Amino acid sequence: MTENESKADQPKIVAAIPCFNEERFIGSVVAKTKKYVNKVIVIDDGSTDESSEVAKATGAAVYCHDENRGYGAAISSALDRGRSLKADILIILDGDGQHDPKEIPHLIQPILDGDADIVVGSRFLGKTNKSPLYRRIGQQALTTLTNIGSGHKLTDSQSGCRAYSAKALKELNLSERGMSVSSEIQFAIKEAGLRVAEVPIDVSYEDRTKRNPMGHGISVLTRIVVLYTLQNPLLLFGIPGIICTIFGVVFGIRVFSTYNDAGYVPVGEALALIMFGLAGLVGTLAGLSLQAMRELFREEITQIRKELRERERD
Repeated sequence: MTENESKADQPKIVAAIPCFNEERFIGSVVAKTKKYVNKVIVIDDGSTDESSEVAKATGAAVYCHDENRGYGAAISSALDRGRSLKADILIILDGDGQHDPKEIPHLIQPILDGDADIVVGSRFLGKTNKSPLYRRIGQQALTTLTNIGSGHKLTDSQSGCRAYSAKALKELNLSERGMSVSSEIQFAIKEAGLRVAEVPIDVSYEDRTKRNPMGHGISVLTRIVVLYTLQNPLLLFGIPGIICTIFGVVFGIRVFSTYNDAGYVPVGEALALIMFGLAGLVGTLAGLSLQAMRELFREEITQIRKELRERERD
């Protein structure tokens, strides 16, 4: 076998590094990452410092957002670039130096072995998490809520260190623009039936976080609720609607029974009848309508993906 044929048999591995004002770290991250991949790209999410220039000088291909759109938008751009570059494996690392590129071979191994479509580098799996206590508590809380909402269990749902196979790149279509994109990916994994593995990683916390931890947690929590609502509208609205309807029927029976027996309408129970009846009607209709819309959009998305795959084959 010739050297060229041997290289052709090797998977094309691309690393994407989202960054925002990371001129202090981005050069080092790019330089270290280049040793383990075929190509390094940096998604500059509207930085106002010299992040892009430093990344280019270190050998990365840089794609810039014209403004700061958010971490989720940067991840979507990274996945898009991975698809356009026809990467067999796309790795995503943070641009602040928290993730050690030396762990890339370990991170991608489950994909190379054919055991996973996505690999998550977990800070809580088999290694001592060195992050501050308040971060660990917040991360675990968000992970627990994401696991419950998505129906898919991970030990670190908020990890920014991940590897995606070509199959995963084709299946994932994200809409979240903020930090909640990590939770959205977990919902999307369940929806697409992708296989996920986790490997333990070390994380460095040498620099203070740029985001307010409380605001970050509340923001992600709010989006998790929205994601769960979009995934399970019938459960979230329909079941409470049915329960309210049952209460309305019970109060209705009591109102008519009292009127027949005593000749007057009990005001309190009549108001309860109206309140529960309307809530039940609105909840049930909302659940059914949203569920129907969800199924319709899911069929359209499936058809679009099918057409895109057919075009790629052609």
